[in-house]
Amino acid sequence: MNCPVCSVALERKLVQEVEIEECPECGGVWFEDDELRKAKDSADSDLNWMDFEVWKHPDKFKAAPRKLRCPKCSESLVCIDYDNTGVEIDCCGKCRGMWLDKGEFKKTVDALTDELLAKSFSDYVKASLAEAKEILTGPEPLLSEWRDFITVCRMMNLRFLVENPKLLDKINTIQRANPIL
Repeated sequence: MNCPVCSVALERKLVQEVEIEECPECGGVWFEDDELRKAKDSADSDLNWMDFEVWKHPDKFKAAPRKLRCPKCSESLVCIDYDNTGVEIDCCGKCRGMWLDKGEFKKTVDALTDELLAKSFSDYVKASLAEAKEILTGPEPLLSEWRDFITVCRMMNLRFLVENPKLLDKINTIQRANPIL
């Protein structure tokens, strides 16, 4: 496969334990279908339940044609500006591969981290209910869906304590007074 930007042969590389193709000239990377999700999950396990899934939420992205060709199937790539995150990725509608220019993988992880930190306690309650449902009906294996649910519950607990600092102070006081508990 050749780089859609430079036409140089792409080289195989590991990104967060996922084998992808990278351009030695411009530093862009090619993710086959689902490799971006796997790399994102490996980059930050707190993000494993959050999807950067452009195909799942068409209402959250703006698409524009791009004069680049898919390195895998030669179809025209489409530039996706995802939900005002500042992240632009080039996608192939046929094979669902994604081209990220140099630094865009980090921007993707950063955008999801910002989204994670902006969620309220009630957002986490809704997400935990959705993840509980996915344990039985989700697209991923049971163990993966269970991990997602546990992560959301942990994040919900943390958000609750952040939104209730007086309660956190009381818990800390009790723990200091009774270290065995």
